[in-house]
Amino acid sequence: MSIHSTQESVLQGIPVSPGIGIGPVHVVARGFSAPEVYEISEKDVESEQQRFRAALEETKVQLDELQERIKAISGEAESQIFEAHLMVLEDRAMLDRVADAIASRKQNAEFAFYAVMQHFLEAMRRVPDPYLRERTSDLEDVCQRVLRNFRPEDVVRHVAPDEQHVLVAYDLTPSDTVAINRRHVVGFATELGSVNSHTAILARSLGLPAIVGIEDAVLDIRTLTPSILDGYSGKLILHPSEETLARYRELRDRKEKVRQDLEAQRDALTATTDGRKITLSANIEFLDELALVTNSGAKGVGLYRTEFLLLDGEEMPGELEQTEAYTKLAKALSPHPVIIRTLDAGGDKLPVEPLTEPEPNPFLGWRGIRVSLDRPGMFKEQLRGILRASVHGKLAVMFPLVSGLSEVRRAKDYLKECMEELSKEGVPFDERLETGVMIELPSAAIVADLIAPEVDFFSIGTNDLIQYTVAVDRVNHHVANLYRPTHPAVVRLIKRTVDAAANAGIWTGVCGEMAGDIRLTPLLLGLGVEELSVGPHQVPRVRRAIRALSHAECAAMADEAIKTPLSNDIMDATVGLARKYYPELLE
Repeated sequence: MSIHSTQESVLQGIPVSPGIGIGPVHVVARGFSAPEVYEISEKDVESEQQRFRAALEETKVQLDELQERIKAISGEAESQIFEAHLMVLEDRAMLDRVADAIASRKQNAEFAFYAVMQHFLEAMRRVPDPYLRERTSDLEDVCQRVLRNFRPEDVVRHVAPDEQHVLVAYDLTPSDTVAINRRHVVGFATELGSVNSHTAILARSLGLPAIVGIEDAVLDIRTLTPSILDGYSGKLILHPSEETLARYRELRDRKEKVRQDLEAQRDALTATTDGRKITLSANIEFLDELALVTNSGAKGVGLYRTEFLLLDGEEMPGELEQTEAYTKLAKALSPHPVIIRTLDAGGDKLPVEPLTEPEPNPFLGWRGIRVSLDRPGMFKEQLRGILRASVHGKLAVMFPLVSGLSEVRRAKDYLKECMEELSKEGVPFDERLETGVMIELPSAAIVADLIAPEVDFFSIGTNDLIQYTVAVDRVNHHVANLYRPTHPAVVRLIKRTVDAAANAGIWTGVCGEMAGDIRLTPLLLGLGVEELSVGPHQVPRVRRAIRALSHAECAAMADEAIKTPLSNDIMDATVGLARKYYPELLE
């Protein structure tokens, strides 16, 4: 049946972000047009060069803002999506070629930039490596932004309807996705993409229903076509019948009822049916999120990311400015705890000391606790700020990307120095400030028994733990299927960490994506995890899952999982318990 008929038709894609969107389609065409071209005189060359530099700088500012928005929603890992975009803007070969083109062609800067970038794009489209070919979308995204910033007042943008609609596009760049007006766009479908593509990750972070992989969608679907986007099954239903509309409206209403029921349990005890209490905390990055934490019913903050506080400016805030921010946190959430993670960013982000060259592999480079230990002055300012604020509530400090015992001891030595200095200065602080480490490297998990006696708690950063354990870039679609939270090696490393902590009398939490995935809640509880820290919007669902489960049943399942050789079988086991006790959350 032709999709141009007015009878119901179904297009099957790949579901990448759950939810239901109902509304007319709005189609956005692929690509971007060449800018106006005109000749310039010799005396205008320098001013055109300046226009080019100004457009680049404005684009960098925009991309930095997008990074911060994503970090606020879903953390550091997803924000790295824009690193490739920023690197393009600093590529010396590109910069030199555009400058030469302006001077030699005697043409306006935007057309010179367009001509150079089209050359690069065409070269990338012809490379045999399919992964590199797919990165053309990142390059196109940068090109579009720079061209818009030459003459922002003249840019003709896609005019989206003011009413709620389903967006259909050939592809959406990461910045397109972040910029979507969620009051009007109820979901999107694209021709390109994969479950672990940048765009899919951002859609899930934003809570936006999404489908990818619908062939010829832009050519075959007409704007204003009535539609239903089913982000659970991957169906895009065009011209839905009244019966189909009624069924999906009922499903949407049922989901809303579940949401209301979850809200009603906000103040309920977070414990399993057989009495195992679990601490349910929130991950945040902005002080503005404090209201979200309180409204969610989370018992404090299990991960406060300090990167935005420290790096959002031309210079890092001093000790007293940091103290003020940490004090606000402590007072607002008292008597519940707030775990403050020390700076967890690459050295290239330091405003006082930018790296002159990009690291060839930043995920194996100068980042996390390594930066702090190499810059003790900066590190101690942060530690002193945390200590000063600790008298106003229940604060704890946590060190990221620890690879072994020596780093933990060095970090604690600096903390001890700060305590001694503040004591001499007569500044009060909590002398029993708890100290923890993030377990996100396999090496740390393997020697967790050596680290545990030195600290008060572990928090497992599962995103990095999985990535480093199975050596998989989860946004590379060639290997994304190997990024498996239930990989036997990952499960065993979590169990090893939990057992080492228990033997030392300390607790273990999880603050990565696994903590918020209710399919995996039975597995984590069964492995002995005592705290889960998730995004504020995920707290109600995770609470409901915990309250529905029997810890003894989860533990029995986890004992079998440790002996199970295949990740799919482990996933089936944990999902089986989830479906048994809270199927309404998994529909």
